[in-house]
Amino acid sequence: MLEIDNTVLVVIDVQGKLAQSMHEKADLFEDIAKLIKAAKVLDVPIIWAEQNPEGLGPTVGEIAELLDGEPIAKMSFSCCGERRFTEALERLGRRQVLLCGIEAHVCVYQTAVDLLERDYKVHVAADAVSSRTLGNKDIGLAKIKDAGADITSVETAVFELLKVAEGEKFKAILQIVK
Repeated sequence: MLEIDNTVLVVIDVQGKLAQSMHEKADLFEDIAKLIKAAKVLDVPIIWAEQNPEGLGPTVGEIAELLDGEPIAKMSFSCCGERRFTEALERLGRRQVLLCGIEAHVCVYQTAVDLLERDYKVHVAADAVSSRTLGNKDIGLAKIKDAGADITSVETAVFELLKVAEGEKFKAILQIVK
């Protein structure tokens, strides 16, 4: 189960025209936004990455405006192929990684496998990842699960982190997931 003091949210490559070509992109963007907003309410740190930003463009506006700091640019499909990413993750000292972004069968999958090989506990929010086709999304999620990661949903992850149905954070989370 996700623990609030041991989790980091990683937002992967929600960029430009590629993001616009995702299967069910409107739902995808909404679910990623919910995760980001909830992470902020719960003080869960967020790392965001961009694949070849010169070629693919920046993170889409509706997601980028929710994020603080600068994205970590990468050329490798896996976020772990970029030293700045692994250093940022190590500095946080957290061992659970919640992944969202695109594409499920490429960058999300390869990041999940590399994190698992580094002994992180990986959770992937199935409703906050996508690919250009549903088939590729399904293949990506199946491979991620076979590699040893947990497949979850936005609401499952958020309520695991929250733990209790009381207090100001609970009220704020309810407004986010509505």
